[in-house]
Amino acid sequence: MQVDVCFLVTEHPFLDARIFKKEAKSLVARGYRVTMIVPRINGYLFDIDGGRFTESFLEPTFYHEGVKIITYEQIFFEKNIKTLDHNLQSKKTHRFIDMLTQLGIEQNADIYHAHEFCSLYSGVIIKRTLLLEGKSCKLIYDSHELDPDPLIEQPIQVLKIKNRMLKIMVKEIDYLITVSESIKEWHLSLNASLPVEIIYNSPPLAHEYVPKRRSNSELTIVYEGTLGKKRGSFDKFIQMLELANKQRTIHAKIIGGWKKTNYDVELPDLTNISEYIQFTGWLDLNCIPEAMKDVDIGWIDLDAKHSLNNDFAMPNKFFSYLNNGIPVLVNQCKDMMEFIQTYNCGYVVPKKRATAEDYAEALVSLANNKLDKMSYKARGIMEAMFSWEHMENRLRKVYEQLTNDF
Repeated sequence: MQVDVCFLVTEHPFLDARIFKKEAKSLVARGYRVTMIVPRINGYLFDIDGGRFTESFLEPTFYHEGVKIITYEQIFFEKNIKTLDHNLQSKKTHRFIDMLTQLGIEQNADIYHAHEFCSLYSGVIIKRTLLLEGKSCKLIYDSHELDPDPLIEQPIQVLKIKNRMLKIMVKEIDYLITVSESIKEWHLSLNASLPVEIIYNSPPLAHEYVPKRRSNSELTIVYEGTLGKKRGSFDKFIQMLELANKQRTIHAKIIGGWKKTNYDVELPDLTNISEYIQFTGWLDLNCIPEAMKDVDIGWIDLDAKHSLNNDFAMPNKFFSYLNNGIPVLVNQCKDMMEFIQTYNCGYVVPKKRATAEDYAEALVSLANNKLDKMSYKARGIMEAMFSWEHMENRLRKVYEQLTNDF
């Protein structure tokens, strides 16, 4: 029996590393027929760097690397949050049938796999509608992050509505996939009987990895991902480099950068530090190991004081660093801190909000022999337990469990 799977997406780019490159392609390789319903912005699909595909992927429906892609114009669900809440509570579906939900119903799939809070809403409505038509299907919620986050600044009424919606929706899903222990526990507090699997945002194992020989006097620190006001504070990164270089030579590499929609941001003055920074730009997932061969330590900075989502985060870059034998330097975020303490694969600055001075002090104090041990541990745990090959096996078991019920 060939099983039809439909991914529901409201926010992520269709080539997202977790959704398309790992999960969808892994399922296709195992014989599942996978469709992704993904958003356009003003008629165009968007890339991971925020740019638009204006000369390719223009058809409303097409196949890419074995995955069927169906597109729709992006919907701002939260403008209709009260209606969505009413639909969930009343068990009615006709008041706000959005395009994502309509397209999802048309697929008549066996398993729906939702990737955000709002796509989960569509998944629940799709499941209810198909059941009324005599079709039974399964619904997975792939919670990449905690939503709603009770600590971020938002209208109290919106938070109350979203919390009420989540309590209803978690009782209608058949499996929860998530990215950290804390997010898992958060959802289990709402539905203790919910089957859950943690699938970390891990890359495929870098097979050409070679342990690095470190210089006694110099270090190279890497930042992978988006730079902006909410993530990857570039100002703090530059201040950290300037302070640390007064005592020890620290080079920096930035893999990624600003979203194309944010290139007009005002950059800090790089006059005193430009010779120490290398920008690679956005790289394909398969090219990252090569770019990290000369790196000693990876940097992650999140405000864990004003966001539970940050406190619970286990981001892509965390495992990308470990995959390449690179210890992680991070501030006190609960799940990353506990992971680092368990596996001795990095250094935690003991502050929910760390300063450039805090990070610079840590960089100056990190001895090479410590980094060598952390590097060995980092690579070892990825090989043994946490590379995508291991996560793919977890994904396979989730799907096998669901398909056994058909």
